[in-house]
Amino acid sequence: METRIMWSVIGLGIVTLFIIFITHWFYKWNNPKCNGVLPPGFMGFPLVGETLQFIMPSRSIDIHPFIKTRIQRYGAVFRTSLVGRPLVVSADPEFNSFIFQQEGNAVEMWYLDSFSQIFDLDGESRFNSVGCIHKYVRSKVLNQFGPESLKETLLPQLEKMVHKTLSIWPSQASIEVKQATATMVFDFTAKQMFGHDYEKSLEQISDTFANFLQGLISFPLNIPGTTFHKCMKDKKKILYMINNMLKDKLTSTAETCQGDFLDQAIKDLSSEKFLTEDFIVLLSFGTLFASVESLSTTLTLAFKLLSENPSVVDELRAEHETIIKNRDISDSALTWDEYKSMTFTLQVIDEINRLANVIPGFLRRTLKDIQVNGYTIPAGWMIMVITSALHLDPNTFKDPLAFNPWRWKGMDSIVISKNFMPFGGGLRQCAGAAYAKVFMATFLHVLVTKYRWTKIKGGDVVRAPILGFGDGIQIKVWEKA
Repeated sequence: METRIMWSVIGLGIVTLFIIFITHWFYKWNNPKCNGVLPPGFMGFPLVGETLQFIMPSRSIDIHPFIKTRIQRYGAVFRTSLVGRPLVVSADPEFNSFIFQQEGNAVEMWYLDSFSQIFDLDGESRFNSVGCIHKYVRSKVLNQFGPESLKETLLPQLEKMVHKTLSIWPSQASIEVKQATATMVFDFTAKQMFGHDYEKSLEQISDTFANFLQGLISFPLNIPGTTFHKCMKDKKKILYMINNMLKDKLTSTAETCQGDFLDQAIKDLSSEKFLTEDFIVLLSFGTLFASVESLSTTLTLAFKLLSENPSVVDELRAEHETIIKNRDISDSALTWDEYKSMTFTLQVIDEINRLANVIPGFLRRTLKDIQVNGYTIPAGWMIMVITSALHLDPNTFKDPLAFNPWRWKGMDSIVISKNFMPFGGGLRQCAGAAYAKVFMATFLHVLVTKYRWTKIKGGDVVRAPILGFGDGIQIKVWEKA
């Protein structure tokens, strides 16, 4: 009897100590050390944080509920924790603008741990080189896809590619838009990146991009059966293809150089210390992925929004038919001056980008303590600049969930600069911004002047928190009579 009582007391003591330990751990996790007052918020459970709530699917084009409810509860700046890291989320336009201006001073670019593993960015090497790497990549991307390159060489090639793609669609019973546009963007971008010839390729490598995005925000658990494991397998497949392209270029003569992204990087192998053959392959992969996923998702949303708003399509068609009527030769190639004249088209593209918010925001890491609204964000913390909250703010954009391209007419440029950031801001603004807009404008030009379409099924938006489309969007396309 006494023995039983003794073991009961011991067991109760162990349970009590365990509860005390867990309670203390939970308290410390939710009350990190800080040289000041932390922004309001909740850090969730140790290690997990609030990651599960963050990736919970939402079937709305609106701001993800994880972000919206916390803004309502805590204000425009709040703290949380994702995949084990402390994070401050900001939907404050002034603070966001300040953060983008502090690149390399108070903050630096950052990636979730899963993204870092995918791109083999680890430890101090990432901290010390991310600035010069980004500067280098930005320079090369602008050389390859910037306004000058688009104006001088890419625009006619792009129009030809869009014509070729759309000419095939009417012969098919239906088109799954996300997959079809991802293939188109991949084939064109990969050709400019490393000379990939999609017409001669035996394998549709573009299909493997479809599931990447979920891997980027998943737990970095690389075991069979997990989303991240599948993402890493797809990565190896694509890297193998790019690596073979690189090997071919390294052994080829200068005369066969096509001047693509890979050729540029090969020339810099001896002059840039951080460049290696493996890293060039990773850079090519990362740049290609960013283009394919963001552009194909935005184009897919465009089909949904345009199908639901025929008056927008009518005005688009009128603008592009006017462009053709004003030509000396009606079927001549699209020119840069014609692109620049597409006033309404560019408003449509801005409105699609405003609603798309493909990713919820942009990540930065603090290099020192930062003060905001009386609060302190400690050095080493992450900051997520939530652009979706700016884009869907009713104080800036009346009836923000409505697709209304006309809202951009006459809008103040200062208001736009602080509240519209589909491609980021500051020194880190996406170097592919011009490429994305020209690609969309060219696609819309060919689509509305040569074809008609109707949505057959699908189109349900899903945010998890990255934009997706559930069962996709199926359309039927036919040539203009």
